[in-house]
Amino acid sequence: MALSVIFNLAIFIALIYFLYTLQSKYVAFTKRVFAGLGLGVVFGGLLQLYYGAGSDIIVTSIDYFDIVGKGYVKLLQMIIIPLVMVSIISAILKLNGGSSLGKISGMTLGVLVVTTMIAALVGIAWSVMFGLSAEGLTAGAAEMARAEALQTNLGKVETMSFANMLLEFIPANPFLDMTGSRKTSTIAVVIFSIFVGISATGIASKKPEIFASFEQFINVAQAIVMRMVTLVLRLTPYGVLALMTKVISGSNYADIVNLANFVLASYGALFSMFAIHLAIIAMIGLNPVRHLKKIIPVLTFAFTSRSSAASIPMNVQTQEKALGIPNGIANFAASFGSTIGQNGCAGIYPAMLAVMIAPTMGINPLDISFIVTLVAIITISSFGVAGIGGGATFAALIVLSALDFPVALAGLLISIEPLIDMGRTALNVSGSITAGSVTSKLMGETNMDVFNDGQPVNLDGEDATA
Repeated sequence: MALSVIFNLAIFIALIYFLYTLQSKYVAFTKRVFAGLGLGVVFGGLLQLYYGAGSDIIVTSIDYFDIVGKGYVKLLQMIIIPLVMVSIISAILKLNGGSSLGKISGMTLGVLVVTTMIAALVGIAWSVMFGLSAEGLTAGAAEMARAEALQTNLGKVETMSFANMLLEFIPANPFLDMTGSRKTSTIAVVIFSIFVGISATGIASKKPEIFASFEQFINVAQAIVMRMVTLVLRLTPYGVLALMTKVISGSNYADIVNLANFVLASYGALFSMFAIHLAIIAMIGLNPVRHLKKIIPVLTFAFTSRSSAASIPMNVQTQEKALGIPNGIANFAASFGSTIGQNGCAGIYPAMLAVMIAPTMGINPLDISFIVTLVAIITISSFGVAGIGGGATFAALIVLSALDFPVALAGLLISIEPLIDMGRTALNVSGSITAGSVTSKLMGETNMDVFNDGQPVNLDGEDATA
């Protein structure tokens, strides 16, 4: 191992120790998360400044940083399926009849779909305002390789109809889906859990003893899983430090400058959609400023991890403990929102790519028929987009192929993908939280005492004031 790599690891370990000292001094969880974020930005920037973009030293160092960063994400992924299963089954057992379940799922999906449609329009508007066009883009070796790979995968996407996408949700083998083997595994597990919960409530009156035993089993399982979630979430500041260091040190700033217009337009669209989420929160009678303050920690993690699915545990914790949303609604919103109606990856991104390509195909991107068609395709294709890195590319392939547009442009944006994907993922999570908030408030289930509580949110279960 090179001496420079050892030196970088020594600094990284020192930063981890510093974050640990903050934890031992009971510094609030949110402050520790932001400390990890800030340290990661500074450390990553210094690494690139000293060694240069694409340095072998940085690449090797990142391999070791990933032990903490990717390791943390894997731990989060480990608890996703158990958390979703026990929480949804528990929620259904507490519901009085199936009508509540139908309302919860219907409202949640409705909000996700409507906000995705709005996100598509926002993406179109910002693309037009910046005059984005695919003409004149040049491709390097990495971009050409990515474009060729996308072209190869295009055949699989073109054969996938909307009906087939819906069929993919149905869990033919729920135990296989518990391994996360498919892009729609999370939704499949949700559906299986719903069936288990409904089946259990169906025997409550006929076999009360068996039902009571099963309910007790679920309560015990939920308590254990939630304790596991708490243990993993305590590692968040360290994970954020590693993930942010990797993103900043591994970015190619020259390519970012060359595609600055697309980056600026993307973040303009993302911030506009964030504002729309807050406007929706205000429309249902909740304080948008308080809402924003309480969801910033989970948005920070989503931003650095680039994984909506990995954010599910913290998403559920935030909705339940910070926003006063019942556990069942929180789990439905977080689970559905990780694969359906992703405002950033499935809404804004494919819309912007389509608008950029349209002029090269002789199509006016401001034509009403084109906009209506594009929004409709984006809305339908937003079902089943994977909540992990790469989900946006999958959504773009579906949309561009449906429009009979070339898909190579997605490959040309490879150099700035990580930077934009961070913001898209944060918006995805914000959209799922918005869906949970709207559903809970309209059903009169929101605990306003919890929402109005001005105390810092302790997502890791520690007493920040001790």
